[in-house]
Amino acid sequence: MRGWHRPLTVNAMFMFALVLACAVGLFVDDRLLMGESVWLKPMKFGFAMGVYGLTLAWLLSKLRKGRRIGWWLGTIFAVAGLLDVGAVAYAAARGTFSHFNANTDPVARTVQTVFAFGIMPLLLTTLAIAILVLIQRAGDRVLTRALRAGLGLAVASMVVALWLSNPPGATPRTVTDANGHPVSMTGGHGIGDPDGNGMPLTHWSTTGGDLRVPHFIGMHGVQVLLLVTAVLGVLATRRSWLRDERVRARLVGVAGLGYTGVFTVLTWQAKRGQSVIHPDWQTLIAFAAVAVFILVTAAAVIIAARRRPAPPIGEGRRDGRRRQIG
Repeated sequence: MRGWHRPLTVNAMFMFALVLACAVGLFVDDRLLMGESVWLKPMKFGFAMGVYGLTLAWLLSKLRKGRRIGWWLGTIFAVAGLLDVGAVAYAAARGTFSHFNANTDPVARTVQTVFAFGIMPLLLTTLAIAILVLIQRAGDRVLTRALRAGLGLAVASMVVALWLSNPPGATPRTVTDANGHPVSMTGGHGIGDPDGNGMPLTHWSTTGGDLRVPHFIGMHGVQVLLLVTAVLGVLATRRSWLRDERVRARLVGVAGLGYTGVFTVLTWQAKRGQSVIHPDWQTLIAFAAVAVFILVTAAAVIIAARRRPAPPIGEGRRDGRRRQIG
């Protein structure tokens, strides 16, 4: 980790420290918001931001072009992420809502101000980093394809987050915070049931659409695709037809397209006010189409690769290095 982006690494350490503090809060603080501990939300935010921050810290160390620009982008992301998650933790400590809170008390106004200035930098810096990766190779062909697809999904998930922050046609309502005070709420993560919860741990809505589902899936697409890349790399030592870097890159591309299909269907499902655990026949057909696409396309890549003579062990890697040098 010595060569990783330091501000993002420090950001991740703060996030994981917050996770530990919130885990303690779950047991020693009995205050509840909408039936869940006040500390559950900042714990989830801290964990997600910490994992994503570490991924970006590692990624920026792989850049060959625009490293200085990448450093500044990563620093802006680290500061904005720290402010955003800090605002969530601050509201939790005061026993009130962070998102969709339309009250005018000092706590609500502070959180609103932080969100107003903090959310857009997260989107723009992620988009700019994705462009930096798009115009160069951040490793071999397989890794570069995984990073490009994963960062594209992250940008799309940030757009979903903007929908969450600025819900069109939101109906104001009044709820009670952990202190028994009324809170005016505008908008919500749910569609059809703005405050819907129900699922264990995630608390995704079981009674309506929930935009947190595609946001979470898209945000962590880069980690999933990096895992696929690592698994293919291990299998390449045992399967001769996987030694070709182009074959693994194509399979990662199939995984990226399939993952994007899942993200798209989940977003469409949520926007229609439908719970992720209660899909209708239209949603099931859409998921089936994505599954068929993945299976057919992956099978075509595998069949073509098995018919082609396999390169000797290490040859695909050496070819990749020669292409990068050239």
